[in-house]
Amino acid sequence: MTQRTDVVVVGGGQAGLAAGYHLRRQGLDFVILDADASPGGSWQHMWDSLHLFSPAEHSSLPGRLMPAQAGETYPDAGHVVDYLADYEKRYELPVQHGDRVGAVRRDAARLLVEADSGTWRARAVISATGTWTRPFLPTVPGRGLFTGRQLHTVNYRSPADFADQHVIVVGGGNSGAQIAADLALDGKVHVTWATQRPPRFLSDDIDGRALFDVATARRRALDAGHTDTGGVASLGDIVAVPPVRAARNAGLLTAKPMFAQLTVSSVQWDDGSYAGADAVIWCTGFRPALSHLAPLHLRGPRGHIPTDGTRALGEPRLHLLGYGDWTGPASATLIGAGRPARDAAGEIAHLLHS
Repeated sequence: MTQRTDVVVVGGGQAGLAAGYHLRRQGLDFVILDADASPGGSWQHMWDSLHLFSPAEHSSLPGRLMPAQAGETYPDAGHVVDYLADYEKRYELPVQHGDRVGAVRRDAARLLVEADSGTWRARAVISATGTWTRPFLPTVPGRGLFTGRQLHTVNYRSPADFADQHVIVVGGGNSGAQIAADLALDGKVHVTWATQRPPRFLSDDIDGRALFDVATARRRALDAGHTDTGGVASLGDIVAVPPVRAARNAGLLTAKPMFAQLTVSSVQWDDGSYAGADAVIWCTGFRPALSHLAPLHLRGPRGHIPTDGTRALGEPRLHLLGYGDWTGPASATLIGAGRPARDAAGEIAHLLHS
């Protein structure tokens, strides 16, 4: 079955919903195809203790403030899922859940979007699939020999899964610090936190809103031809959310240098010392989930598609939202999703009406 529409949005998480909001305001016909069976995007798959970096009022999509969560300064992932589900319903966004997109292809004046529901012929496409479905695992000597459990951030849920075990948490970013803190504060897990370089904690008074402002200021400075200030990276790598702060202040969050290799049942450091390990949790980041765009042959360095703002340089009918700063300042965050979505919808409306 083939259907026609002005715009197909691929992905129904926060970036896809923000796109839908602005496409509706532009008066365009569109559909949002989402692989997940229910609303909430990647937030419905996060670990149990995860909380936002920012208060609710600074974590909102366009048009609808996130309500505060009772008893929480920083809302948890479940609250975000409820907010996104309500947002989708409130604005009557045409989201088709459980509808995975396999490929986007050129077909003369249209783009063909091949999905589980059939083929869509669209005049423009917005890709908003994020990174959660493409976890990155580094090449580490001995990783294939280790007989313990290995999992990525995407598979972690709670300390209860590791009671009385020795767990190595790898990664010096927010996920690594939060998961190491979650395990350490539980008191029933022996945790070793390994990082490539000494962890850099941001000042305790910095949260997601401040980071968004810093990222936006950097983008504006670069656009104006000014010297790169370094943006968020110049401040540090880890936001000191309350659990991380508590574990750090209690002396439970001291990182060791990255180990040299894995053995059958342990990790080995450069100095020859070993530590037994029952599990390794790789908090080593993600890559953009862009396999559906492979037929367009647009990939550039580091797997990114070169863009001008959100518009793909090699295909002006394609826009990308929510993959990181290369598709808009802090565009992979709730508060940062709205502005790039507005710009993309405006550009698409101009293209289709010209």
